Amino acid sequence: MKLALVVIVVALSGFVAVAGQVLEPANQQVKYADKEFLEKQKFLLEIVYRMENPLLFEEYLKYAKDFHFDKSDYTQYDQYMETFQKAYTSGYLLPKGEFFGAMVKSHITQAWGLFNYFYYAKDFDAFMKVASWARVHVSEGMFVYALTLAVIHRDDFEGLMLPAINEILPQHFFTSKLILEAEKFDYDVWSKQIMYEKEYKDLLYADNKDSYNNYPHIYTKDWKTWQWWKMMGLGEHWYHEKKYMLRDNIEEFSEDATNMDLVNYVNSTTNLFYMPTDYTRDLEYDNEHSKLSYFTEDVDLNAYWYYANIDYAFFLNSTKYGFEKERRGEYWAYNLQTMVARYYWERLSQELGETPEFSGRSVYVQGYNPQLIGYNGIGFGYRQNNFDYKRYDKLHQYNNFYGYYTRVTMQLDQGHFTTNNGTVVNLRKPEAIEVLANLLECNADLFDSYFDTYWRVLSHTYFANADVDALHLLPHTFVNFETMQRDPFTHSYYKRFLQVILKFKSFLPPYTKAELLLPGVSIADVQVSELVTYFDFTDFDVSTLLNDKMLFVDGEFIWHTTLLARQQRLNHKPFTFDFTIVSDKSQKVVIRAFLGPKFDQNRRSLSLAQNHDSFIEIDEFIYQLAAGKNTIKRSSQDFYWTIDDRSTYTELYKSVILAYEGAHQFSLNASQPHCGFPDRLLLPQGWEKGFPMQLFFFVAPYTGAHEHFPSYTSYTCGVGSGKRYIDDLPFGYPIDRPIDEVEFFVPNMFMKNVKVYHEDKLEKYFDKKYENFGNFDYAY
Repeated sequence: MKLALVVIVVALSGFVAVAGQVLEPANQQVKYADKEFLEKQKFLLEIVYRMENPLLFEEYLKYAKDFHFDKSDYTQYDQYMETFQKAYTSGYLLPKGEFFGAMVKSHITQAWGLFNYFYYAKDFDAFMKVASWARVHVSEGMFVYALTLAVIHRDDFEGLMLPAINEILPQHFFTSKLILEAEKFDYDVWSKQIMYEKEYKDLLYADNKDSYNNYPHIYTKDWKTWQWWKMMGLGEHWYHEKKYMLRDNIEEFSEDATNMDLVNYVNSTTNLFYMPTDYTRDLEYDNEHSKLSYFTEDVDLNAYWYYANIDYAFFLNSTKYGFEKERRGEYWAYNLQTMVARYYWERLSQELGETPEFSGRSVYVQGYNPQLIGYNGIGFGYRQNNFDYKRYDKLHQYNNFYGYYTRVTMQLDQGHFTTNNGTVVNLRKPEAIEVLANLLECNADLFDSYFDTYWRVLSHTYFANADVDALHLLPHTFVNFETMQRDPFTHSYYKRFLQVILKFKSFLPPYTKAELLLPGVSIADVQVSELVTYFDFTDFDVSTLLNDKMLFVDGEFIWHTTLLARQQRLNHKPFTFDFTIVSDKSQKVVIRAFLGPKFDQNRRSLSLAQNHDSFIEIDEFIYQLAAGKNTIKRSSQDFYWTIDDRSTYTELYKSVILAYEGAHQFSLNASQPHCGFPDRLLLPQGWEKGFPMQLFFFVAPYTGAHEHFPSYTSYTCGVGSGKRYIDDLPFGYPIDRPIDEVEFFVPNMFMKNVKVYHEDKLEKYFDKKYENFGNFDYAY
C-alpha cells in the first residue's frame, strides 16, 4: 500500500478477505501520543538540530556535563563499548569537527561502540544521557549515524522518528553555494539587500524589456532545465513569501483537515524563506555525465540509498541484533540490481548508452566535482577526468580488495566453497544468493574467517585517497552512502558487483512451464494510461543551517524562521493499470508488475530473455480473484514499495510541540517511513515523442502468510519483524533467472509495449513574456 506521508492509519493485523478486492490490512483504532512519548520525540528532534553547532539546549547539556560511563545503565556492555570508552579516555575518539565516513575502518569501529551504547541503554533516561554526552563530544557524522541506527533498531522506539537525513545533514545533499548562503543568512541584512536589489532589477528590466522578452538565452548561459529561476527573473538568493511549502503530494496532503490546520499554523507562526538551488554543473570539465545530475543528485534517491544500507548495516550481525528473519543478503543484492538498472534507464533516456564498467585495469574517463562542503567547512574531494586509480600511493589496499573479489568469483566458478568448520555451501542452489550476496557485501554474516574482512568497504576508503586505518580524512563522496550515488564512478564500480550476482543466476535452471503456470487464470488485457514525466518543484527544509541567533531568543528555542531550498526535480503524472483477468475459481493471488527498456543503446529491440536484468519490479499486491472475469484498476499512487514526500522538519517539530502543549493530538499511527523508493522516480525522464519501454505482468498463487504482508507502514519499516515481504519467493520472481522462451510464457503473464513522454513545462518562459517576471510562478 502506498504511504501517505503525513497522517496514516496503520494496521498490521489481519486482512479483509473479500472476493474482487485488493487485500489490505484491516484498520486499527487510531491512538494518540501521551506526554511521555512526546517528550521522547521532542528530544530526538532537538538533539539533532544544527549538528555543526555546540549543543544549544540547556536541559540536555546538563546530562552531557554530568555523564560518566556506568555499566549498570546498559543491558549489555561488550568489547566495542569498552573500545569506544578507551578511545575517548586516551584522546583517540573522532571529535566534533572531524569528518566521519561510514565506510572507514577506524570510524565504523567507533561508531559501532557508540551505537551499542544507544542500543543497550536500559531505558530512555539512560539513552538520553549518553546521547546528550555524545552530541557534545563525538563527530557530528558519527553521532547521526549511530543515532539513526538506534532509532531504527530499538524495539522500544517504535513510532519515534528522526527528521530525514537530508534535513539533519543538508551539507551532504546540496551544493556549497546554498550551504554558505544559508549559514550567513541574517534577516536584517537580507531585508536591506533585497530592497536595494529590487530597485536595481526593476530599473534594469524597464530599460531592457526587449532583451528579456526576445533573447532570454543571453541571461541564461549554461542553462539547464532545472535552472528555472533564470526564466522567471528571480535572483539566486533568499526571498520571502507568505506561501505554502511545495511538495509532491500537495493535493493528497491538503485533503486532510488536520494537515491543513498544521499548515495554517506553520504559516502564521513562521517566516518562510525560499532560495533557488541547482544541481552541479560542468564548471571545470567537459563531462556528459552532468546531463544526469538531476537524477544522481536527487535528494530523495540519495536518502533512499542511505536508509537501504542502514537497515542492515554491514557490520551488524543479524542474529545478535534481531533481524535474522530477514533476507539481508538477497535484499542487498536486489537493491543493488535495482539501482544499477534505474541508472541505466536514465542513461538510455539521455542517449548516453551503457553504463561503463569499472575494469580495474584502466582509467575511468568521467571526472566528477560534487561541489559539496562538509559540516566542518572543508570542501569534498573530486576526481579529474581520466581518473587513474593507480596514481594513489596505497595500491596495496586496492590489491587486497581485488584479491578478495577474485577469490569470491573463483568460488562461484567452482560452484561451492567450504567453510572453516567443514560445511560445504552449494553455489548452484537458488537459496545460495543469501550467502553470495553476504560475501560480496562483506557483511557481518560472513560464513568463514577467510572472508571476514570488510574488503568492499575498505576499497571505498582507497578510492577516497585515504588510508584504511586513518582517523582524520578529508570529506569525500565515496565514504558515505548518502553521497556516493552522486558520482558516476559508483555506478560503474557497483555494476562490477552486479556482474557476479548475474553470473550466479546464470547457473540456475530456468523456471519450467509447470512452475510458472497458474491453471485456470489468464491475463486477457492490461490497459495502461499515458506515462508522462516533467520537472516539478519542491521545498526542502534546510533550517538546521540557520545560525543560532535566528532561533534562540533569551536562551529559548523559538522556531519562527524556516529556510527552504526550492529545487526542480523529476516527477511523473499518476498513471493506472486496468487489468482484465479471468479465473476459473475464486482464489487469492499476487500480481506483480515490472518495467524495463525495450531497446539497448543502439536502438536494437531486446527480448525479455535478453533484457530481464534491466527490469525493475514497480508493484506487487495481493488480490482476491472472483470466479469469472475480474476488472482491476491499480493506480501508481497505490504501489506498495514507493513513498511520497515526508513532512518537513519544521512541520514535524511544530506538530509535536503543539501536542506537547495540549493544543493538538499527535497520532501514534502517524508514519514517516524512512524506507521506500521515491515514487517520482518510477519512470525515466523519457522523450518528447516517447521513450520506448515494456511492462511485464505476472499473476502467481499467494503462498505467504498474513503476517508476511509488508509492514512499510510502520516507521521501522518492519526491520527485524520478518514481515517486510508479501511472500517468500525470490526478489524479482519470476524474471530472476535465465529465461527459456519456449517454456516461460504462460497465460498468467502479459507483456505491454509503452512509451514514456516528457513534457517540458518551462518552454512557455522562452517564447513569450512572463507577466509576473521577478516572482515565482505558482501557476506553474
